[in-house]
Amino acid sequence: MPLSDRDRALLAFEAEWRRHGGAKEEAIRAEFDMPPARYYQLLARLIDTAEALEHDPLLIRRLRRLRDTRAAVREARTGAR
Repeated sequence: MPLSDRDRALLAFEAEWRRHGGAKEEAIRAEFDMPPARYYQLLARLIDTAEALEHDPLLIRRLRRLRDTRAAVREARTGAR
């Protein structure tokens, strides 16, 4: 299934938001009219799709690495207790 316009907009925002400065959560609300939690849910699902990887491989690989690193840190923190 091809990426929707919203999917492409999410990926474009994620790739460019740092260049605009300011708080990311405020920018998410302004750009997409949705709560940041919903944005992150959609993005998490999106980065696991082959279509997203084909659309922007560098971004998707970077986001997957960040997700995996954060998960490993959480696991290590909870496993160390």
